[in-house]
Amino acid sequence: MSWLLQLYKTYEANLEQVGVSERKRNGAEFTLLPICHTTQNAHIEVQIMGNGQFHRASVISGKEEMSTLIPATEEAASRSGSAVYPYPLHDKLSYVAGDYAQFGTNSKKFEHYAAYIEQLRDWAESPAAVDSVRSIYRYLSQGTLITDLIRERVLYVDSQNKLIAKWDNSFEHLSKQRPDIFGAVAGDQEDAFVRFTVYSPHKILEKTWQDQAMYQSFINYYSEKLGSQDICYVMGDRLPSTERHANKIRHAADKAKLISSNDSTGFTYRGRFEKSADAASIGFDVSQKAHNALKWLINRQGKTLDGRVFLVWSDGNPDMIDPLEDTFDLDADRAEKAATPAFTNREYAEEVSKAINGLRHRLGQEPHKDAKVNVLVLDSATTGRMAVLYYRMMEQDDYFDKLKQWHVECSWLHRYRKNEQKDYVLFRGAPSVRDIALAAYGPRADDKLVKGLMERMLPVILDGRPMPHDIVDNAFRKASNPVALEKWEWEKTLSIACALINKRLIDQKHGEGMELALDTQNTSRDYLFGRLLAIADVLERRALGDEQRATNAVRYMNAFVNHPARTWNTLQQCLQPYQAKLGAKAAYLSGKLDEVGALMKVEDYNDEPLKGPYLLGYYSQRHELYQKKSKDGNAELDVDDSEEAMD
Repeated sequence: MSWLLQLYKTYEANLEQVGVSERKRNGAEFTLLPICHTTQNAHIEVQIMGNGQFHRASVISGKEEMSTLIPATEEAASRSGSAVYPYPLHDKLSYVAGDYAQFGTNSKKFEHYAAYIEQLRDWAESPAAVDSVRSIYRYLSQGTLITDLIRERVLYVDSQNKLIAKWDNSFEHLSKQRPDIFGAVAGDQEDAFVRFTVYSPHKILEKTWQDQAMYQSFINYYSEKLGSQDICYVMGDRLPSTERHANKIRHAADKAKLISSNDSTGFTYRGRFEKSADAASIGFDVSQKAHNALKWLINRQGKTLDGRVFLVWSDGNPDMIDPLEDTFDLDADRAEKAATPAFTNREYAEEVSKAINGLRHRLGQEPHKDAKVNVLVLDSATTGRMAVLYYRMMEQDDYFDKLKQWHVECSWLHRYRKNEQKDYVLFRGAPSVRDIALAAYGPRADDKLVKGLMERMLPVILDGRPMPHDIVDNAFRKASNPVALEKWEWEKTLSIACALINKRLIDQKHGEGMELALDTQNTSRDYLFGRLLAIADVLERRALGDEQRATNAVRYMNAFVNHPARTWNTLQQCLQPYQAKLGAKAAYLSGKLDEVGALMKVEDYNDEPLKGPYLLGYYSQRHELYQKKSKDGNAELDVDDSEEAMD
């Protein structure tokens, strides 16, 4: 129940956001819902005069305008199938139209209006009602909604005076163009959802779904009708309880619930408890606020992939660093500054610590310095059931410390992110978890694979667990087979694989990894073979000049990993024409080959397959050679081939 409690606290800490509209990047609106309210996509908007007379109506254009905040009873918010549970104010056509039986075709829906208007009358006649509710009730009680919508050319009927199910050429005599309603509603016209507002010629149009007074009116009215009290397992107090909990958690069409006990004939609780409340009882207010906070957070900052939600927030301040993102997102300027390989791991760790501490101060300041950080993963296996796959609650200091450890230990030099000018930039740090998934499974990996890996990586980042070997090995194999990828894809995979391999070395050696800067004292067999391959790659690339084709070092890379000694003999023969072409300009690189070869022990020169550190040697040696050399260094390698690869 701790995740419910944290969501409840989040709602209470953000009461000023209740009913305040925000927009996603795609333009869709969302808000922190008041209790006893939910959202629906409306298709028709009807304006009523203050005296209860029809004013006008229109089809709602644009998906971003359809989202509507509506009052909802417990039963309506969780209705499904043939159950008749009307929403209190805005609802589908069969509920709100008193003349539906005259124009509708589904006789099973004829009883909807009677249930709806009785419930609306009860609210309109209660002391909690506001004028807008009374005006809407006076109009709808006349039972002429569909008649008015037909007259307004919002709805259309056939020759039998029934609502047209599907528009085709036979109805062109009614309208030369396909009416908007058939594009707005996914099904028939009968499935249209109608929202109401009150028009006054003397003031700005009051949208009832954005009216705080309307929210409070229904909350006050409905609070008087709540059921008996019971012990709330979340708060530990006696509160009005509920057995009906919210759906539409991930989006407006989501039917899956996190808490459900409606299966009285199955095995949800039978055999252990006589009734569902014996298993767990949750207060109505707590359930409403916790679920509404969850919906708000998902819309605001959650990541959803193939239905799986990854969410990080603080109960005091919703904004929080996302553990799934890369180091570039922490502080772009500092990430670029720390890109130089001259930085030691310790110096780089200090830079990351500055970024983390800056965010820690901003997010952890008064009055929420003792707030908890929550990490939640949700997914559903069926349309009706959702589960919490992962939940972790941490102290803010512990969370930031774990993030710092991850961004330091899994760091390498990357060049696949773009700055605000859309130019590729070097940054040193940890890759994002999604990019790790694409490096391990390929750029066209299935979303199911990607979301599974993202979930597996959370304990690595937040609990300090070792990197899963299969993820590192997959990235290693992908990086060792460059001919199977586009140039830019391989460069990205290579740097990510290096980061993962170095992280595994740190896990195995308890904190001792390899420096990004070239280690000329490292005599490891794998590292030295990687250096040889990098020198051969740079030498041939230098000789090729403007010719953009893969070097032999890149083409033979996969064979080199499996049979390094045999393949190196082949590569040396391939290098001779390029050494001859460069002449004296090849002296520096040829000398480097001799220098690295002299470091290798005779017994290490064999065909035993190479391990991960060879990629670190390859990357560091290639990067060192592509840096500008002074003439004193006997080379002028001004062309950074890794930059060309990304362009």
